[in-house]
Amino acid sequence: MSNNIHRIAICTGGGDAPGLNAVIRSVVVAASNRGWECYGIRDGFNGILFPERYSEGGVFRLTLDRVRGIAHLGGTILGSTNKGNPLHFPIKMPDGSTKEIDRTDEILEYFALKELDALVSIGGDGSLTIANALHEKGLRVVSVPKTIDNDLDKTVTTFGFDTAVAFATECLDRLHSTAESHQRVMVVEVMGRYAGWIALHTGIAGNAHAILIPEIPFDLDKVAAMIASRDVGGHPYTIVLVSEGAEPLHGHREVVEQAEIGHAERLGGIGEQIGKSLQELTGKETRVVVLGHLLRGGSPTSFDRLVAMRFGTAAVRALAEGQTGIMVALAFPNVNYVAMKDVAGRMKGVPLDCDTLQTGRDLGISFGD
Repeated sequence: MSNNIHRIAICTGGGDAPGLNAVIRSVVVAASNRGWECYGIRDGFNGILFPERYSEGGVFRLTLDRVRGIAHLGGTILGSTNKGNPLHFPIKMPDGSTKEIDRTDEILEYFALKELDALVSIGGDGSLTIANALHEKGLRVVSVPKTIDNDLDKTVTTFGFDTAVAFATECLDRLHSTAESHQRVMVVEVMGRYAGWIALHTGIAGNAHAILIPEIPFDLDKVAAMIASRDVGGHPYTIVLVSEGAEPLHGHREVVEQAEIGHAERLGGIGEQIGKSLQELTGKETRVVVLGHLLRGGSPTSFDRLVAMRFGTAAVRALAEGQTGIMVALAFPNVNYVAMKDVAGRMKGVPLDCDTLQTGRDLGISFGD
């Protein structure tokens, strides 16, 4: 494939994560240093599919001035969305029903019309699946892995994860003192969807007494027994950290909104259920804290900024080398390339034999099993 590139586009899709702006800036700077023009697509691919929504245009020029001073900012200057997947785009039929259509050809036509040579797609599993489909249809694409959940395969970590864990750990630090003062059980719910990475890392770093993750179905009777044991041992308070996708041994995940055409199911509510049940089982006053979208906001940590900038510049190098259909991935000490087809549609959960999980067990943390 020819390496002759003049103009590239950048998009950010799915949930936002600290570090997105650092990636955007690093791509624009590295590309500009090679003489390439950069363009930003608003709100995933909505800037192409719905240009009429944007008074300044759905796709706009990303100059060096436009990205100056944004690396430390949370969110994304391009905007993002987790609805309207162009591979399975929902449309209303005359009879009132909804069906899905593939609109990726419209994206390809736009790239051809505007003479855009390549795409840097920044996102999680959903964005990777879309990017891989565009690649298979002939578009030159390089992906950058982004998710606070850290559930993408073939990369040691994704940017946004460290920031989420750092903030959640600070919250646990604060909750220890108030829980101890009132001799309460504090149940803290964090994001993570079907992977328990945020809960696991936060719980160990923040000295939680129980960590409940999707990979290990939990028995609340065992958690209650641990709480009673702490009371007997002179420690009449407990911190229970739960991932939003955790499931009871003989129950089901808590879902706030069922999956529909155009968007996935939305998890949430497990913290409230556990808090209510533990209060009944233990007789102890229980409070529930849901950190939710607080984990997505704020400035990225220095680790996430560095990873984001390494990913962004690696994406530009990959395009300059003629690469396509690959995702840049962290493999200490380097950033490697992996095929998108080997990552899209795959989730990296917490391995039950991993060192971090074993660390928690050795420290006496309950996982409800």
